[in-house]
Order: sequence, then C-alpha cells, then structure tokens
Amino acid sequence: MAGGNPAAAYRHEALGSVASTNLSAMERAEAGDPGLLWITADEQTGGRARRGRNWISERGNLYASLLLVDPAPLAAVSSLPLVAAVAVHGAISSMMAGHGSEVAIKWPNDVLIDRKKVCGILLEARKLADGRFAVVIGIGINVGFSPEGTPYPVARLADYVAGADSDVLFAHLFEIMADELSIWDGGRGLGRTVSRWRAAACGINERITINLAREQVSGLFAGIDDAGMLKLETEEGTRTFAAGDVFFDNNKNG
Repeated sequence: MAGGNPAAAYRHEALGSVASTNLSAMERAEAGDPGLLWITADEQTGGRARRGRNWISERGNLYASLLLVDPAPLAAVSSLPLVAAVAVHGAISSMMAGHGSEVAIKWPNDVLIDRKKVCGILLEARKLADGRFAVVIGIGINVGFSPEGTPYPVARLADYVAGADSDVLFAHLFEIMADELSIWDGGRGLGRTVSRWRAAACGINERITINLAREQVSGLFAGIDDAGMLKLETEEGTRTFAAGDVFFDNNKNG
C-alpha cells in the first residue's frame, strides 16, 4: 500500500461476550463483508486453539480476530502466520518498551515473554459460497489473566507492565498489523516478512523437539527457510516442517 496510513483502511467492531471472535468474523464474511474488519470481544465462551484445543478466555485479556477476504493468491496465504506473529510481537514490544524482558516468537506464531507464552494465534480459512476466500487471524493475548494447568510456562502482560490494558494493546496491534500486512503485500513482500520474523525468533541454534501427529523429532533449530518452514538439523540431515508443536529441550519453555 503506497503512502498514507495502512490502518486507515481497516474497521473495528467491539463486542461483549461471544462464542469466538473467529466465528463472529467468519459469519461477517459469509454475510458479504469485504474484509479488513477487526472483531474484538470482552470474553469468549467457546474460544479455540490449534488442533481443536480450548482456549480459556476470561475477561481482562485481548481477544481479537481480523477478517481478510482474498488477501493473496492461495499459495501465499500459508505465510500469513508469520505476518501475524511479527505484528503481535511488535504490539507487545511496544507495551514492554523500557523493560528488560525478552519478547520473542516461537515458531511459527507463539509470542513469548522470557520464554513464557503470552499469546496464541489461530488462523482459519474458508471458501465462501460466492467464491471469495476468507481468512480469519484470531489472536488471544494474556493481559490481566493467564490460564493455569498448561503444559508450558505462561505469562501475562500485567506481570511486567503496571496497569496493562487490553484496549491500549489493541490500539498498537491495529496499527502494527496493518503495517506488517502492507509489508507482506499479498505475499510479494514475503522476503521482508521472513527477515522480520527471523529478527524476533526465539531458540535459533538451540535443541528443540517437534511434536507431530504421529512422531516426535528432535534436533537443532536452524531457523526458517525463505518460505517460512522450520529447518531442523537432525542426525539424518536437515528436515523442514510446515507445522508442529515446538518444545525447547532446555525446558525454559514448552
């Protein structure tokens, strides 16, 4: 997007309690919404995480979904998780300015503070009845509340920033996501997005384990390739992965 403020093209609808902001956004798409629409909610009663897991959605956190319609050729859509992660990393880093804690991205799109998960991102896509292709970027960020009993360490912004507020955080995210999508430019700027992701990455050159549907693979995390796939140096050679759950072997974070 040449010149001006990319965020000016986006709209925002704030809701109270919803089943899921992703579901609400997809319903707008099915009703004909042209996209570039943010849906936020005070709480979710049916929030979802990757692989169908529940996402606990108490009041006090940020629950936001961005609807994009026909954002890029289908081959390029798979790199949107990188864009989302870089944008969330930027928004949280803005809130954390002046703090010594590390804000970083765990592949592909978890955002961590000091190796503790503070954000989950879930992308969902669907071809609409009218032939358009809808993508929803769902983002849940722990601001005032963090879940208990998770298999990995978690954080909340309130532990680091006095008076951390989800509305202020969303204002940062609204602007930064528009900038990052403009840089990505429908996939044409993927190289720049990958560079920005690498600069924020956590755990490169560390030993990790990737949990897949039918196997676990361990090795040295060698970063991501130019398409955003994880590169793992194993005893059998370099392997690349398009999806999987990453765990750091040093047990700093799951």
